[in-house]
Amino acid sequence: MAIRRIVPNFQTADVRATASFYSGLLGLEQVMDHGWIATLADPADTARQLGVASHDASGPVVPDVSVEVDDVDSRYALAQEMGAEIVHPLTDEPWGVRRFFVKGPDGHVVNILEHLDS
Repeated sequence: MAIRRIVPNFQTADVRATASFYSGLLGLEQVMDHGWIATLADPADTARQLGVASHDASGPVVPDVSVEVDDVDSRYALAQEMGAEIVHPLTDEPWGVRRFFVKGPDGHVVNILEHLDS
């Protein structure tokens, strides 16, 4: 079970303005825009990313961080075995990811996902 990418997510009331601010300040380029969430990336290394979101399209909260893994089903089973609080169940989303949200003991919500085309 490997981690492919870790992306911090900032909640914002204005996705466009926030994305514009961080793009200008940090030289990031927008690589995804679903309206409610935008992903910004370093043009020199697109694995360096930042997400900004007004809400989540299907989950109850904007997660604090997104972690892309190579086997989301195994991570989901492990979270359940650990007795972790599942905030959003394992779901195949229409935008091409399979994911779930889990709350850590510190209260942070983590979006653990796998791209369905990978």
